Amino acid sequence: MRRRELLAGLVAAPLVRSQPSVSRVEVLLREPIARIAPEIYGHFVEHLGGVVYDGIWVGEGSKIPNQDGLRTDIIHSLAKTKPSVIRWPGGCFADQYDWRDGVGPRASRPKRTNFWIDSKQWPAAANKMGPQVFDTNHFGSADFARFCRRVGAQPYFAANLRSLPAQDFWHWVEYCNSPNGSTANAAKRAADGEPNPLNVRYWGVGNESWGCGGNYSPEDYAIEFKRYSAWVPNYGKPLSMIGSGPSSGELEWTRKFFQKAATQGGLGKMWGWGLHHYSTNVSGGRTNDWDASKGDALQFSREEHYELLREATHMDRLIESHWSAMGDVDRAHRVKLVVDEWGSWHRPGTEPFAEALIGQQNTMRDAVLAALTFNIFHRHAEKVAMANIAQLVNCLQSLFLIHEEKFCVTPTYHVFEMYAAHQGAEAVRTVVSSPAPLEWKRPGGQGMRLEALNASASVQGKRVTVTVVNPSFDEAREVEVRLAGASVRTAAGTILGGASAHSHNTWSAPRAVEPKPMTARVNGDAVVCHVGASSVVKLLIEVA
Repeated sequence: MRRRELLAGLVAAPLVRSQPSVSRVEVLLREPIARIAPEIYGHFVEHLGGVVYDGIWVGEGSKIPNQDGLRTDIIHSLAKTKPSVIRWPGGCFADQYDWRDGVGPRASRPKRTNFWIDSKQWPAAANKMGPQVFDTNHFGSADFARFCRRVGAQPYFAANLRSLPAQDFWHWVEYCNSPNGSTANAAKRAADGEPNPLNVRYWGVGNESWGCGGNYSPEDYAIEFKRYSAWVPNYGKPLSMIGSGPSSGELEWTRKFFQKAATQGGLGKMWGWGLHHYSTNVSGGRTNDWDASKGDALQFSREEHYELLREATHMDRLIESHWSAMGDVDRAHRVKLVVDEWGSWHRPGTEPFAEALIGQQNTMRDAVLAALTFNIFHRHAEKVAMANIAQLVNCLQSLFLIHEEKFCVTPTYHVFEMYAAHQGAEAVRTVVSSPAPLEWKRPGGQGMRLEALNASASVQGKRVTVTVVNPSFDEAREVEVRLAGASVRTAAGTILGGASAHSHNTWSAPRAVEPKPMTARVNGDAVVCHVGASSVVKLLIEVA
């Protein structure tokens, strides 16, 4: 039975409100939101610390198993999560990068100083002469495209707007997408092992153009966006241009860009509007030293646990507010939101090895943060067309910790693996009710709160996928998931959790945190399950 036929046969049922002592998720199958774009399960790869070199790339001559220089273990593991899209080569690095440095014979490619050479976050023991600082350019456009193809993802290239002219942008498009044998750049691509077009659809026009991408005003960037995106050849396959949007809550950047772009006719080429938001522990207040306002990745209190998760829930408000600001000009909402940098950001000190700049350990708290964020994206499926967690390996909220022969996945990896079931399904509205919210006090005595349960749901055929997050630091919950107007035939559950919110994987204990089957009891139109503290649950429900 097709989904619409299924919905048509549902019996209308009153919305049942739970009592304060009951945790309940009501899935409103008759209230669809929109298709969940697989692209929201995207990733971000920057030439930053150990992301590319000693992360993805080891070179063809390495003793570490590889496919044309790409690590075999990361290819196999990432493919299991059904990655949709990967953004490269930055980040701030993108607006320094010259794509021509990464083509041609590797031995003759120039070494270049990496954008991050002067970062204050380098560990004292880091080798400042390695490829993380002086980039060999052994990993270039063709290598990145091959990596994407082997894991099943689409490439998303971020173009250099700050330091290269617009002509170089369309020459890069020509290198990637012009037909075999058609141009000099197509011949260069063929010499790099890719005779056929790479068919790169997604192109970011600069990155953080309000900061490291050029320190532009929104009005000036609107002019630059139009200049870079106009008249770029598409070779029969339209390009999806993504604008450099705001840092978190900077609504004026969005408003002023859209107002200026509308007067210049610059919105015509825009497919997506970028948004960046990092979650940090700011209970003590923000300072000029941003690292001083962050918490530790491993050593954190109950209050710090909640502070970080509360920061993550701000994503809901950011999506709503920027969507509204965009709609003041783009009333048909033709341009969608692209959250192409998001995740947790902790203070330095837990990086997996010295060259892993801005690297950090990854606990169940981070996994809960990822799951909360995906649930928010699902609830705004009509607005968010793509998202890219920062970053894939050895940096910020990564899925992998890799160094030489050492390899492990993080709890965040398992969230991507579990939530892949939502990809391409239709999000439906949920109503969550639970006991009193989680409460705590900041150092100055200010009372804070966080909702005690979080969920989202999607429908694909007769299958309903429900993902439930318990953000509580120390309290488990019995949760009833009710499907209004449908009867449940079967239910299967998976839970991701650990001994505590601090649980994490290491190279010596790579399976300390991993998903496990769980009991999901069927009772008419409901499924009942036990959701542990700081845990994530996926329910696959078949309805009659």
